[in-house]
Amino acid sequence: MEKEHQIFGIRAIIEAIQAGKEVDKVFIQKEISGELMKDLMKVMKRANINFSYVPVEKLNRLTPNNHQGAVATISPIGFIDLEHLVESTIASGSKPLFLILDQISDARNFGAIIRTAECTGVNGIIVQKAGSAPVNGDTVKTSAGAVFNVPICKVEHIKDAIFYLQGSGIKTVAATEKTDQNIYDIALNEPVAIIMGSEDRGINPSVLKIVDEKAKLPMFGTIGSLNVSVACGAFLYETVRQRS
Repeated sequence: MEKEHQIFGIRAIIEAIQAGKEVDKVFIQKEISGELMKDLMKVMKRANINFSYVPVEKLNRLTPNNHQGAVATISPIGFIDLEHLVESTIASGSKPLFLILDQISDARNFGAIIRTAECTGVNGIIVQKAGSAPVNGDTVKTSAGAVFNVPICKVEHIKDAIFYLQGSGIKTVAATEKTDQNIYDIALNEPVAIIMGSEDRGINPSVLKIVDEKAKLPMFGTIGSLNVSVACGAFLYETVRQRS
């Protein structure tokens, strides 16, 4: 974790959250208690901040300073409002292409996806606040700096974002093996948002129920799935092919 992108100390983290800083995640020492820690938990809950309990050894590796049992990561970028992103994209006259990531948790996968998104003209990436990978040093490095060029939205719930996109005339397409429909049979030469699922479980079943279309990539080997960043690249470049 890059030192300029971290905060240590319970009071400092509370103040950062209350000041509106883009706190991605808080690491809390296991079995720690106290009134100040209770205050931190309340503030994190109100702001819907990701956190996890870790051994003190991990915190000591993150910082040599007196962390008081808590270290937080701060995003090196600002996040954009979903409504503003959609409205400005439509107003620009370009054919909207959005990417929705349903709780992809690996920072390097996230960075690789952002890099491909930038190369394929994606107008914006939408992630859920809870359960998503942070924008940290690994994300920045793997994205080759593309994270500073592609607008990223954080939303409370993926389903609400999908409903909003659909109401704005944007088709939602889920990348999933739970369909008979091939990606090459889906019309992507129109306003579209492609949804990619998490590394371990794919797209949430409740999300699959509300999308407009589902599509899969043809698989000919013995392994049943691709790395999510590779699969995302295949979907995005098929979109580029259809729009060329």
